[in-house]
Amino acid sequence: MDSHTAIQPLMVGDAGVALALSAALRRRGVLVTAIRPPTVPQGAARLRITFSARHTAAQIDRLLAALTESYRECTHVHA
Repeated sequence: MDSHTAIQPLMVGDAGVALALSAALRRRGVLVTAIRPPTVPQGAARLRITFSARHTAAQIDRLLAALTESYRECTHVHA
């Protein structure tokens, strides 16, 4: 999703999948929160990724790898 801030939302849609992704990321040592109704409209659940200037390129690479693994894991479970 378009964002010009340190907070980068990643649209998921389904609240259950967003929660599962957040939990899978946490198991991999990455803290990313799930934002779901009633905070956002039904069907608009998302992950809230927050970056800071202190994050290294290696940490961002780790996030991307964890997101890929977690997405595969969670969509397989929820498909």
